[in-house]
Amino acid sequence: MPIKKETALHDAQSSSGYNLHWVRILPCLLWAFFITLSYGWNVKNYQEQHAATLLQAARSFFQQIEITREWNAGHGGVYVPVTGATAPNPYLKTPRRDIQVDPALLLTKINPAYMTRQISEIAQTHNNIQFHITSLDPIRPQNLATGREKEALLLFAQGKAKEVGQVIETGDNGTFFYMAPLVTGKACLPCHQEQGYKEGDIRGGISVTLPFTPLPFSLPLAAGHLGLGCIGLGSIFYLGVKLNRAYSTIQTQAIIDALTGIPNRRSFTERFLEEVNRHKRKQDPLSLLMCDLDNFKAYNDTYGHGAGDDCLLRTAQGIRDSLQRPGDFCARYGGEEFVIILPSTTANGALHVAQTIVANVRNLSIRHEKSLPEQYVTVSIGVATTSSGQAEFHETLMQQADAALYQAKESGRNCVRVFQGTAADEPSSPPPPPEHLTDETS
Repeated sequence: MPIKKETALHDAQSSSGYNLHWVRILPCLLWAFFITLSYGWNVKNYQEQHAATLLQAARSFFQQIEITREWNAGHGGVYVPVTGATAPNPYLKTPRRDIQVDPALLLTKINPAYMTRQISEIAQTHNNIQFHITSLDPIRPQNLATGREKEALLLFAQGKAKEVGQVIETGDNGTFFYMAPLVTGKACLPCHQEQGYKEGDIRGGISVTLPFTPLPFSLPLAAGHLGLGCIGLGSIFYLGVKLNRAYSTIQTQAIIDALTGIPNRRSFTERFLEEVNRHKRKQDPLSLLMCDLDNFKAYNDTYGHGAGDDCLLRTAQGIRDSLQRPGDFCARYGGEEFVIILPSTTANGALHVAQTIVANVRNLSIRHEKSLPEQYVTVSIGVATTSSGQAEFHETLMQQADAALYQAKESGRNCVRVFQGTAADEPSSPPPPPEHLTDETS
């Protein structure tokens, strides 16, 4: 039958699991934060790239318009037939604005500004792209700057910007506003010199408004980050479980005797100090049993160390099975020596438990031909008790139990001795068990 584990082992494992809980939680939180940060960064980067693409497109439209205007200005304007859509420009002050070629054909001069307005009308009809030529002091009232255009023109005039680009999102639709200045060239002076402009002056600007659909929620990007996040969290959790198990193993090895499966000396020391402190607070009895296998060196010499290990294992089982209350505690103290703590137990109750242990170990029938006269493995036990009202230190109680054990060895082994004052004696008959076997626990 496998050795029963002590409550201390369960407590240690529960404690280690609790202490290492953060080992899984904290990395998971950090990983989730990193994935969220990465997703946000990628979305922001994607939006910036989209804005850069819109900026480049708007800049290209502006440059095309500027090249077309330069071509027009270089020719001093171009003549086109007057139609219902193209009427003579009343704001163009030039002697040869209109030329009557014949009775059926009247030509009118188209300057760069007029041409820009007509191109804007065509672009808006086909692609919903708007061009608007404007200035802070326009000749034509329709060229008056809007609020956004005026802000851009002031930046150009102050030398604070060479171009302006801005994403404007309104619900399901969006626009990209772009504006760059118009610099007065030599070809522009005939029309604008009277306004006080000189070559190189900024006389206005052209705004380009591009429509676009705002970026939808990026499902592939979100799915990728979600998958990566789940993989990372799963890996962290798995490694955390492995680490927790490894720590639990180390914790178990620190408090459990590897050979017998019961608590070791370190675990006993911690538990004994707890029980002594509890005894001092509650003033209830506390008993300590020191137990030693009889003639164990002879057993090892006769049957070998492998058999000796098996003997210790079975003896530990016999001692452990002799304890009935959850608060009772046994541990391997060292070599073939065991120690038992009995909280809230009087000397008579401890004597009964000790005698039960002696009988149970003897009943294991572990053959030991060098142990005379029984020729079976037996144990000797020393008992010490602090009664209510006493305040002995734990070292004293251990010394008393050890002295009683020595008396048991001197009395022929396979017996129990109880420490009483300066002597260790065993009552002629054991007391009834109920005093020890109550469910009273500390």
